Formats: sequence, C-alpha cells, structure tokens
Amino acid sequence: MIFRQMFDSVSSTYTYLLASRAGGEALLIDPVFEKTDRYIRLLEELDLKLVKVVDTHVHADHITAMGALRDRTNCVTVMGEQSPVDVVSMRVSDGERVTIEGIDLTAMHTPGHTDDSYCFRMDDRVFTGDTLLIRGTGRTDFQNGDAGQQYDSLFDGVLKLPESTLVYPAHDYKGDMVSTIGEERANNPRLQVGSRAEYIELMAGLNLPNPKMMDVAVPENIRMGLNLDRQREVATVTPESIIMDNAEGMLLVDLREEGERVKSGIIPGSVHAPYSRLDQHLGMLRQSEGRQIVFYCAVGERSTMAVNIAGGDGIPTCAHIPGGFVAWTEAGGNVARV
Repeated sequence: MIFRQMFDSVSSTYTYLLASRAGGEALLIDPVFEKTDRYIRLLEELDLKLVKVVDTHVHADHITAMGALRDRTNCVTVMGEQSPVDVVSMRVSDGERVTIEGIDLTAMHTPGHTDDSYCFRMDDRVFTGDTLLIRGTGRTDFQNGDAGQQYDSLFDGVLKLPESTLVYPAHDYKGDMVSTIGEERANNPRLQVGSRAEYIELMAGLNLPNPKMMDVAVPENIRMGLNLDRQREVATVTPESIIMDNAEGMLLVDLREEGERVKSGIIPGSVHAPYSRLDQHLGMLRQSEGRQIVFYCAVGERSTMAVNIAGGDGIPTCAHIPGGFVAWTEAGGNVARV
C-alpha cells in the first residue's frame, strides 16, 4: 500500500494519501487548499489517479482543498451525511464503506467536536479527524459541538477498536505523527475521567480562543460544492420532463456507487456506470443507439462532471439531472430497489 502523511504547518493539519499500488486509484483525507499544487505534483510523481477526497468534518482552522481538487481532477467529494456543505458528491452514514481500488474505509459517525464529525477506519488504523488527537481530543465549544456526545463517540466507539490500531489524527500541535488506541487509553489526559459528567466538566473548563481562520474557513468550506447554477451550465433534463415522457429516447445512467444505490434505490430502467470508473464505460455509452444519455448521481455534482467528460470523449448527446436522485424523488419519480 502507498501511504503518505503530509503536514501543513500553518494550520497544523495532517493530510493522508492512500492507494493500493502505483498506477492505481488514490484517496486523500483532509486536504488543505494552500497545498493543492503539492498534492497534484505528488499524485503525478507516484502515477496515481485521484478518485476520492474525504473531509472528516467542516474544518474551522483551514480552507479545504476538496473543491479545488474536484475541479482539477474530477474526483468524488465525500463527507458525512450530517455535513452542512452545500453540495458533496457522496454522503456517507455510520458503518458505510468508502472504497477505491484495493482500499476499504468504514465510516464512523463520531459527533462531539462538531455534529458532522466522522472517523474512518481500516483494518490496522483509524483516521480520527478532530475526534481523537494524540494526547488530546477535539474541542467541543463551537459548530454544534457537544462534550457529552464526544464522550459517547470516544468511549462507546473509537476506543473500543483493538489497542494496536494506529491512530492518525487531523491535527497535531506538538510534533507527534501517530499513536495507537492502547497508548491513548493509557496516556491521553483527557481520557482519564471516571464518568461522562466529569468529561463534560473537563471540556467546559478549557476556555480556548477561537481558531484564527474560523470566520473565513467555516463559510468558505460550507460553500465548497457545485451549486445548482453551475450544474445548469451543462445540458440538463429535469426530473419532471423524464416523468412526463417516460424516458422515451433516453438512456439513464446511474453514476452512484453500489452502496448508495442499495441505500436509496434507483430510477427504474437506468443502467449502472460508477463515476469513479466512468472511463471504462464510455465505449458502451458511445454505442447507445442514438438515445440521449442522461447521467444522474446523488445531488448533481458527479453528473455535471460526467457530462463534460463524456462530451470531451466525443459523446455529444448527453445531459444530466440537476439535483440528482434527490431532485428525482422530490419530483415524485418512481424508485426501484436494488
């Protein structure tokens, strides 16, 4: 496995790059906007294709590179379903998997630092965001933070992982790079409490100043997504017109991943071509017998990019559903179960 831990000294943020092999698919966790060129350069040097970018929560101390990386690489953006970000390609829930070629992460909803905080675990390690730091825990005094919820997330969730599990946090302010669950249980001073009430009292007494970039970073990170105006810059087909015409002359193409389809359902009669492997399906789409290709995803982000990708590959008669599957269900479209 290819694994890189990168550090932004201004915000003390760790960003993680994962891939199973050279020449394969890659994933980034918690990237920083100012380091975008560095990430792109490293991906090129390692001959990797960035297919997913994950943010563990809406950050208050730096601007995320998710939007910039999406615009430069057409990657999928991933956050928890509780995230207030305008548009994210893929929203995951507790226990849901985030996969790329050879890499499998399991999402753990761990509210407390923020209400949209997630950790992502693999067999031997866990990326803890700001929920569990090395010899510390994330503050709980803004962005709908809740010390009681964080206690539950830690003691009923993260700290129940095997003691040998490697801990990779989103931040460190002392120069530490990695720990283990066992080390943190034994040595983390914020975990040496006897009760939930004691933890709440401890966190209430921290009296920390707000992050310097909070007033800029939080609203900027919430606006990160491709909004509906930008989704309409490419050819569109509304859910209402598809319902009215019964998709006559159209080939509906579902870009979502199998887990999303199982959880939410599909548009009846659509074919499956996951966005992360769209290049492998372009030949099939080119032979669609003159039908108009209509892409859809969860909320319209992946489908906007798919129209541009397909058009650049010489497929002219393609469009997408702005607002994606969410807009389809809101318009009263039929839903089939996988």
